[in-house]
Parts: sequence; C-alpha cells; structure tokens
Amino acid sequence: MRLRNKAFFAALLGGAAFWFLTTPDNLDPTLVAALTGDPARGAQVFAIGGCASCHYAKGAKDDARLLLGGGQEFATDFGTFIAPNISSDESGIGGWTGYEFANAVIRGISPSGQHYYPAFPFSSYAQMTVADAVDLKAYMDTLPPVRQVNANHELPLPFRLRRGLGLWKMLFLDDGNIAETTEIRGQYLVEGPGHCAECHSPRNALGGTNTNRWLAGAPNPKGKGRIPNITPHADGIADWSIEDLAYYFETGFTPEFDTAGSTMVAVIENLSQLPAPDRLAIARYLKSLPPLPDAAK
Repeated sequence: MRLRNKAFFAALLGGAAFWFLTTPDNLDPTLVAALTGDPARGAQVFAIGGCASCHYAKGAKDDARLLLGGGQEFATDFGTFIAPNISSDESGIGGWTGYEFANAVIRGISPSGQHYYPAFPFSSYAQMTVADAVDLKAYMDTLPPVRQVNANHELPLPFRLRRGLGLWKMLFLDDGNIAETTEIRGQYLVEGPGHCAECHSPRNALGGTNTNRWLAGAPNPKGKGRIPNITPHADGIADWSIEDLAYYFETGFTPEFDTAGSTMVAVIENLSQLPAPDRLAIARYLKSLPPLPDAAK
C-alpha cells in the first residue's frame, strides 16, 4: 500500500509539474493597451511577414491573394498542418482584439489559451515588436472577409495534444537575437518578421531550429532539392554583393541573369513591396553573417 501511495503521489506531482511548466506565457496586456495600430505601417509588416503566401487559397492570383481564408496543406514529419482563416471575417480573426492578435503572433497562444503549433512561425515572430504586431492587425482588418471554417490539422498522437507544446517552447522559443551584427534593422527583419530561418536553417529531431547552422541551407520540406545556403560562404552568397542581393529582393534577378523560382517567387513578391532601405538592410545583414558551408556537408 505504501508503495502504491508513493507512486500515486509521484504521478500527481509529476502531472502538476507538467501542467505548471506548460502553462502559456502570455504577453503583458499593458504593452498593447496604449497602441491603436497604423494600417499603412502594418502593410509593410504584412509584406515582410509573408502572411498571404501561406493563408490565401492554393494557386490564388492577383486580388485573390488577399483573400486569407486559409486551407493550404503543409506536410511535415509531424503530420499535415492546414493553414487557418486569418481574414477579417468572424470565422477568421475579425473578432480578435489587438492584444489577442499580438499574443498569438509573438507568443504562439490562441485567444482561448491554447498553444499554437510552430508550423506557424511564432518562434521567429517572437522578435517582432508589439507595435508592429498591432499595426499588422490594423492592416489585416482592412482586407476582405472570407467566411470559412478552419479545418483540423491531420496529426497523429501525441502531436494532437497541444499542451506539450509548452515544453517545446521552453526549449526553442527565444526572443533574443541570433547573430552578432551591427546591422540592427536587417537583423530585425530577417530574424523576426521575415522568418528567413524557418526555411533556410536546418532543424533538429524535435523541429527546433539549429542555430549553429544559421541560414546555411536546409532540406526542402516538399522533398525535392534543398533550400539554399544564404550565408557569405562559397556554398552560399559569397559572390553576391550587397547591391546584388538588394536588386534580387526587388526584381528576382540573380547576378547570373537567372530568376527566382519555386517558393522564392512569392518571397520576392513580398520583399519587392518593402522600402529600398529595408532591402539594403537585409542584404547587409546577410553579408555580415559568419560564412558557413552548406548544412548538408
């Protein structure tokens, strides 16, 4: 009986510890209280964040790219994630407050208090300023509403249990800078809202970004080829000048007179909407990084 009681209390304490450690860590509401949001500034955050690329309907063109009803499927080693509705409709984020939106984007927490899966790149957006998040919400509220109920992700156990994501966040959610650089604006755009590492850095077995191989290339999640190295190594962008990079971000043309392809086409469409100084800042940041050989080597 004593052994059984000890096992019971050990399990009880373990469960309590798990519940405590996985409790969502919300933003301080006072950080948002005085902010009203500027849609014009939010449009720039929307562009660098690439929000439309994941949340419009697959194959959408022109004005339909601003219909953010979701539905695109993203297959991963952990299951298939389905992009939700983030339009201004009540079935999307239309009823969310600025605080709820900022909390979702920066901390990965839903208005109901659930953890979001890191297929939503909040681990990068964690570096976003609260002001930028509120501006983004103000802009997205101006976009057309789309009435569409969110589909459930297609995930096996145990990944359907969101509470455990609190432990993942303890390991991998960090709002600190990654690289050492003097290019502060470029660092913010690349490491934060631009979330470049989500594609260009490899991941470990738990799906966390391997920061020791920062932007040194990664497997293509679609299974074909690799996402390129964008450090100033010979395997990456050593031969590109800052001006070459900035021009590429504006036009999609490489120094070899080739053009961007695959998913980078959508990225260029987004980057081309940024002010020229921001594109230069991104280029300066990338050229300031430690040169790393391709992560596959």
